[in-house]
Amino acid sequence: MRSGKGGPFAAVIVRDGRIVGEGVNTVTATKDPTAHGEVNAIRSACHALGAFTLAGCTLYTSCEPCPMCLAAAYWARIEAIFYGSSAADAARAGFDDAFLYEEFRKEQAARALPVSQLLRDEAWASLEAWIDSPNKIEY
Repeated sequence: MRSGKGGPFAAVIVRDGRIVGEGVNTVTATKDPTAHGEVNAIRSACHALGAFTLAGCTLYTSCEPCPMCLAAAYWARIEAIFYGSSAADAARAGFDDAFLYEEFRKEQAARALPVSQLLRDEAWASLEAWIDSPNKIEY
């Protein structure tokens, strides 16, 4: 953060008392809006453990996770999260996730970002192939 290449967020993932992944915010350095500290820590831990789930792991993070990072923790099957600063603290520093939480509570048609479904039948073909696949690895 002090180098000006990322925000003030960092995280570690712990399993059995050992750090298995760590990450810092590299959004501006990598020009990747998903490169939050928690997401980078999840990616690091999955790589280190050779797994796509982190069951049995705990996430320690400098700030209450934003909606994206919280969802990533759920997808990764993180078992617990501990954080330092709250979402309200982050908002005071200019990182206001409240807008996102408010948007998610709205019906799709009322959201600021327009979302429309198309080609449902064609898209379903991929899901149907997944259902029928004998080679799938469920997650």
